[in-house]
Amino acid sequence: MAHRLALSTLAATCVLIVLGGLVTNTGAALAVPDWPSTFGYNMVLFPWSRMVGGILYEHSHRLMGALVGLLTLALAGALWRAGGRLRRLGLVAVAVVLAQGVLGGLRVVLLEDTLAIIHGSLAQAFFALLAAIALLTAPRGRVAGAPVEPALKGLVVVATALLYAQIVFGALLTHAGRIDLHLAGAVLVFAMVPIVAARLRRTGDAVAAPVSRLLLVLLGVQLLLGVGSFLARFSSLWIPGEQITVTLLPVAHRLVGSLILGAIVVLAVRVSTAETDPQPIDRARRSHAASISGHTGSEPASRTPLQRSHAASLSGHPGPAPTSRTPLQQTRVDRAPRSHAASISGHPESAPTSRTPLQQTHAASISGHPGSEPPARHSLP
Repeated sequence: MAHRLALSTLAATCVLIVLGGLVTNTGAALAVPDWPSTFGYNMVLFPWSRMVGGILYEHSHRLMGALVGLLTLALAGALWRAGGRLRRLGLVAVAVVLAQGVLGGLRVVLLEDTLAIIHGSLAQAFFALLAAIALLTAPRGRVAGAPVEPALKGLVVVATALLYAQIVFGALLTHAGRIDLHLAGAVLVFAMVPIVAARLRRTGDAVAAPVSRLLLVLLGVQLLLGVGSFLARFSSLWIPGEQITVTLLPVAHRLVGSLILGAIVVLAVRVSTAETDPQPIDRARRSHAASISGHTGSEPASRTPLQRSHAASLSGHPGPAPTSRTPLQQTRVDRAPRSHAASISGHPESAPTSRTPLQQTHAASISGHPGSEPPARHSLP
């Protein structure tokens, strides 16, 4: 229930963003001079026959805003029963949609462009919040995500902040003509966000992988829309469709920007709930410790005994004896160091227990060190 309400509110907010873009780009923001009424009528009871021209865009925007507010209240009620984090997010959504409505009304009454900038920026933040709620209420969103490196988590957060800053720069461009900030932000976004999306796509996560692919497609579409919007507004080139195209390009650009922000917020929420992958850090620490101490790590299992012996001779630290030696090979290896020490000291190692008394006497006569006395002979009677 909560997930379906979240998706419905998200879809209605998409329509609201489109209508808001039409209001801005057609200059219909002040087509209705009063608020909260519409030409003295109750907003809901305003005659449909009078909804023409700019009044159609502005009043439709108000009606859709009221619908989004009602859906947000219903969503908050559904999330209240869930409790915990979802309950708090539902309350935040209600607070944001109420503030958004008040800002829109004050923009009409006070005629302040600053309020229009805040109104447009807060609308995008509200859309991103709904996208996060939709993820957290989805069945797939409750499944644990694939492990993600800590560095990648940080990059996703930075990319999210950068994208929202670009949204604000877009509002400054629309209402204050600040093209420089928006162009600089676009360069940073297209330099960083595709890298983050590509890395998240390779994680194979059930949520992050498809959303990352969608994000890459949206970035390509947004680049084309951005170039088209720039040419339509700041150049004298002929644009097919003329006024309709000039009006719709920025509206589509704004909508796709909202979808991109929602996608990156979904990825940020997803990686924040995923487990941290400690393997890259552990491998780096072990490699660093080995380089300092001069002792190599454990031998790879795929090395042959000859390769391990060669590596040990290069590093100066012989590895452990292979476990595949036969008992006879192990006896020869163990006996070699003792024979070497005996040749230096002049004292041979103890005679093997398998020698006969005659062999022991012969060995002692050769080395010059008589061994133990042979057993006493019994005289013949």
